[in-house]
Amino acid sequence: MAENAPIRNLNRRNSGVNYQPRLLFSLILICSSTMAIRLFWLQIIQGSRYKNLAEENRIRLVARSPMRGRLLARNGETLATNKISYNLYLQPRLVTKDSWPALRDRLSELLNISKEVLDVRFNQPPSETVYRVILATDLTSQQVLRFKENATLLKGAQVDGDVLRQYPYGTLAAHVLGYTQPITKNEYEILSKRGYKLQDRIGRIGVEAAFEEHLRGEWGGQMLEVNALGTVQRSLGQKQSVPGKDLALTIDLKLQIAAEKALSNKSAGAIVALNPNTGAVLAMASKPVFNPNFFSRAFTTQKEYDQLFASSRKPLFNRALNAYDPGSTWKPVTAMAGMETGKFPPNILLKTQGCITYGGHCFPEYNRRGFGKIGYEDALSFSSNTFFYQIGVGVGSNALYAAAKELGFDALTGIEIGYEESKGLVGHQEWAEKGRGWAEPGTTPWIPEDIASASIGQSVVLITPLQLARAYAVFANGGYLVTPHLVDGGIDWSSSKYRTKVNMKETTLETLRRGLRKVVEYGTGAPLNLPHLPPVAGKSGTAEDSSGGRDHAWFACFAPYDSGQIVVVAFAQNTPGGGSVHALPMARQVLEAWKTIDSI
Repeated sequence: MAENAPIRNLNRRNSGVNYQPRLLFSLILICSSTMAIRLFWLQIIQGSRYKNLAEENRIRLVARSPMRGRLLARNGETLATNKISYNLYLQPRLVTKDSWPALRDRLSELLNISKEVLDVRFNQPPSETVYRVILATDLTSQQVLRFKENATLLKGAQVDGDVLRQYPYGTLAAHVLGYTQPITKNEYEILSKRGYKLQDRIGRIGVEAAFEEHLRGEWGGQMLEVNALGTVQRSLGQKQSVPGKDLALTIDLKLQIAAEKALSNKSAGAIVALNPNTGAVLAMASKPVFNPNFFSRAFTTQKEYDQLFASSRKPLFNRALNAYDPGSTWKPVTAMAGMETGKFPPNILLKTQGCITYGGHCFPEYNRRGFGKIGYEDALSFSSNTFFYQIGVGVGSNALYAAAKELGFDALTGIEIGYEESKGLVGHQEWAEKGRGWAEPGTTPWIPEDIASASIGQSVVLITPLQLARAYAVFANGGYLVTPHLVDGGIDWSSSKYRTKVNMKETTLETLRRGLRKVVEYGTGAPLNLPHLPPVAGKSGTAEDSSGGRDHAWFACFAPYDSGQIVVVAFAQNTPGGGSVHALPMARQVLEAWKTIDSI
């Protein structure tokens, strides 16, 4: 027994030695398998991801913004162009409050920018574009060169060139042109799918917005290889940015200048000049106005923004496309309704008087006496209220509404910037019975006072200056309703798609034309009887502001009388005293400028 003990102990030791290789092999196998699985994960499953990350450390993509297309006037004058501004940016994710003072001091010394200014910009509240903060704008070429030479020592700072919109004439035609602004992060989430970048700018109003796709162009860029220090080693290729296309407008620079000058002594208003045969807008001015260059500035204070966006004067509001009470400029519509129904033919004579009672109100003649027994032409020339009360009440609201619709009222005009346009209002019986847009149906019936007011363009009638210009173009061109437009774009605007025959008897049209001519020959438009102007036909209007403000002044006209070539509508908002006193001189200035132009 004792002899077998050493043998058993030896067997146990040999047994332990036999297990060691297996254990070691198993351990090696597990480690190798783990490494193989990890390598498979990194190289096969996640290979493309890590390759991209490695490439991003080695390769830099430098985006190149496209040049936006220019906006040109009818004769080629530049109304909107571009300029390149080199700005100094800070990338907040790369700079801490502790590292900022050292970077600030280097930038201040290198670029000759005060430390105080840099500190203010560094500490400003973060905006939507927090990926970089503007420290300085409009750097000189010398400042840009100094920065480039020392860029490796200025980690977190960046100099970049921005393409900014520039409007050489400042406020001129601002409401037509519009302006551009950087897109927001919310917009970027949608627009990125269409090739926009976060630092992109987009048209906000006017033709800048309406023709965004035409104007914007396509981004390009350059692929650069850099070393571990970020120094550029070589260019790996580039794609040229594609500039946007220029856009020629129908706006005539000389007429636009004249229109804005005519508005200069008015607190608010609008002027529209139109080619009555094609619908081309030759001038469109609105006041108060704004300077679109404001939106190309890198820095604007909250106070400056409030003065523009929160102002009670609403300078961004295009009054040529907003609706107001038209007053007596509406009377041709009532006359058309009377003649077209057959109830009041062109040769009708009606007795006018001091006032006529409808419902519970006596509606007065403006001279409080009347003009005796007169017909359409004299009624327009004298601007008789009681004549047109009788016509409007006699035909009823539906006939008046039908005539208004034929002339393009209570509808958008079709102009390219129609998203800013009001369709106005022409009140009628069905509209009233449905609640007038603010009450329960059946609670606001149509009453006699409504149709009397509507007959002379008051209370329940609201139209835009552009709508009125479009309607008077019908009287000027022989009975066709045209489509106002700001860009010809190779379209045949005289085709039936854009120019439709108004359902109006020839006798109705000629009676209206003769009446509007008499307004200028013998009536309130007489100041336009000037030797240097061709024969003009038109109508003045003084309208009570149904919103409670002071009276509006209007004048709508076309010239020459025999071959209408231009329509002008002048509107002075809340300017009491009469259309012939305030609006007619505005229209005259535009007509005088038009007379000096060779051809339109």
